Formats: sequence, structure tokens, C-alpha cells
Amino acid sequence: MSVFLDKNTRLLVQGITGKEGQFHTRQCVAYGTNVVAGMTPGKGGQKMDGIPVYNSVREAAEATKPNASMILVPPPFAADAIIEAIDSDIALIVCITEGIPVMDMMRVKNYLAQKPQCRLVGPNCPGLMTPGECKIGIMPNSMGKAGGPVGVISRSGTLTYEVMHQLTEVGLGQTTCIGIGGDPINGTNFIDCLTAFNDDPETKAVVMVGEIGGNAEEDACAFIKANMDIPVVGFIAGLTAPPGRRMGHAGAIVSGGKGTAEAKIEAMKAAGVHHCDNLGKIGELAKKVF
Repeated sequence: MSVFLDKNTRLLVQGITGKEGQFHTRQCVAYGTNVVAGMTPGKGGQKMDGIPVYNSVREAAEATKPNASMILVPPPFAADAIIEAIDSDIALIVCITEGIPVMDMMRVKNYLAQKPQCRLVGPNCPGLMTPGECKIGIMPNSMGKAGGPVGVISRSGTLTYEVMHQLTEVGLGQTTCIGIGGDPINGTNFIDCLTAFNDDPETKAVVMVGEIGGNAEEDACAFIKANMDIPVVGFIAGLTAPPGRRMGHAGAIVSGGKGTAEAKIEAMKAAGVHHCDNLGKIGELAKKVF
């Protein structure tokens, strides 16, 4: 099985006619994702590789019945794009855009709370993939192994791919791989994903990749200790990052003495998570644990 997306997913792409939108839409189609529509204001009536383009999400939703949306629009317009998808009751909204202002995301978060039937993954994320079935986002098509027992959750985009590659190399396939994004305010967090994987009968274990900044990993560890029935392998990026230095994106900064790698590692160990201190060995550790 999988969580959040599968072979039946019908994808709408917001921003499909832009350079990034065209490139990543083609990659999703090549992977086997069923892209049913695109949306760019003012471009309605056009087609992109045979995919119909609409002026609004509502028009696209009424005409093609998508149940997922991938957002690839510039930061100033991304919050409105997310809200437009929420208004059309799109069940899974995946926002790839990086650099959305925090105040915009606070507005989105409050709006999203009114529509619990909608799930936002991201922003500033690589998306998610159920190997062999469906990809939404910018993950490389060559990554992942279908039919496996491991779920993957990561705040880091590139480390998501690294973990998928290592798991594949040691013969462990994945149910679903989820990049939740590195911004301080996101739609889907570690606990949301852990809950979904814990409830999925085909997911027998989870690899969780965190990083410095915030307290999402500590909260996740408390949840793991209290609720998880399956083993978890964890890794924290940023152990050697200088204090006060942003590491790649907005969420990865230690401030007020909180969010350190050391604190997150201790939380993992206290929760019974199998902590890996060497990213290059995470596949080997997973093989031993699982």
C-alpha cells in the first residue's frame, strides 16, 4: 500500500506553462503519474503536451476532477495558489515553491484549518513518491524501489533522495517517500506522516531524517515513544553547523538555544529511535534494524 498518493491519483499542475512547470510535469508523466490538467491564469484553452490548461483551479477541477495538485509558481503568488486549491477541495496539495513569506504561510495555515479534508505537503519541499505508482514533485525518477516495507520522511529534499537510494541499494523497497519541506511553517509535519505510516499495514518501518532548527523532531520523538508500533531509524543533519548559521533554508537555524542537533539526537535515543550518526551508513543500519 501507500500513503497520500497512489496509481489512482489524478494530478493538476498549477503553473504548468512556466519553465519549471513544464519540466517537472514531463518528469511526473514519464514516471507514470496521471496528470489530468494544468492551470495558468490567462493561458486557458492551451495545451501542454496534450494536457489541457485552464485559467483557474475551479475550472480545472470541474472539468477534470483532480484529487491532487502540484504548485510550481513564484513565491509572491504561491499562497494564493494554495488557497485556490483549498477552495476547490483538492485533497492533496503539494507546494514545491521556496521562499514564501512567513506571514503568507500563516494565512495559509489558518485557512487550511477550516478545510480538514485538504492536506498540504510543503512548501519548499521536493514532493512525495510512491515508487512504481506515482510521483508528485521534483524527486529524480531513478530513485526508489517499489513494493518495499519502509516509509521515508525527511525535512531535507536531497537527503530524501539519498535515503531512498541507500535503501534501494540494500534491497529495501519503500511504500511512500515524503519530503515535508524545510520551512518553519508547513502543511504536513513528521507526526502526520508517522501516523499515516503507523496505520498503513504494508509499512513495517520508517526512516526519519531531521535537521537543526525548530522542535519538530522532538515532538515527533515524543509521538514515536507513545504511539509507534513499528521501528524507526533516524538521522539529524547539521551537527557541525556553526551556531546562528542558516543551513540551506529558513527552518534550519538554531535560535534561543533551541533546535540543536545534540538535543534532537538525545530525543531520538530517549524515544527508542535507532539513531544513525553517519548518513552514509543509514541504509546499512536500516537493513540491520528491519
